[in-house]
Amino acid sequence: MNKTEVLARLKSEKVIALIRADGPDSLLDCARALSAGGLNCIELTMTTPGALELCAKVSKELPQVLLGLGTVLDADTARKGIAAGAKFIVTPCVRPEVIKACKEAGVAVLGGSLTPTEVYTSWELGVDVIKIFPAEYFGPAYIKSIKAPFPKIELMPTGGVTPETVGEFLKNGAFATAAGSALVNPTALKNKDWAAITKRAQEFVTAAAAVK
Repeated sequence: MNKTEVLARLKSEKVIALIRADGPDSLLDCARALSAGGLNCIELTMTTPGALELCAKVSKELPQVLLGLGTVLDADTARKGIAAGAKFIVTPCVRPEVIKACKEAGVAVLGGSLTPTEVYTSWELGVDVIKIFPAEYFGPAYIKSIKAPFPKIELMPTGGVTPETVGEFLKNGAFATAAGSALVNPTALKNKDWAAITKRAQEFVTAAAAVK
């Protein structure tokens, strides 16, 4: 799958599930639970111990999942993630060396920004989609405000995305959205309550699908 295909799939699925955990045990099952609920775009954060090894395992065992590696702060980690099977790389802030490494590898990069200056700087550096983070402080209206002067820049809000807000973010011009604890509840993950995670995924899918 090339970069264009990856970006098209992210846009069509509308919701990326962020998985953070204290360890790798059960994360494969969590990915299966999300997939069962209709969410097949997953970002595994580097704050999870053993993230690179798990990235390789998910890529091998769950080929239907479009897996990305998140919280990537340096070029070496980006390259290792790509080698492990990550189809896209996500940063929480403006990291020129990460953007450069992804461009050289021909892999989609979603770069974190918040202010208009950061957004445009990231875009000039070659980010494919701007991750607006943290989005909960300004809400869906902020996406519309940023799109006004930068209509060609694709934005993905992260933080504050719930089944109740995902539709508003998309209606205000978001390319796609990303959800962490509001989707993968830490308690459900710890208790291995896969049914609860699948149900929550279905709620996100239904809410996003309602936006035409």
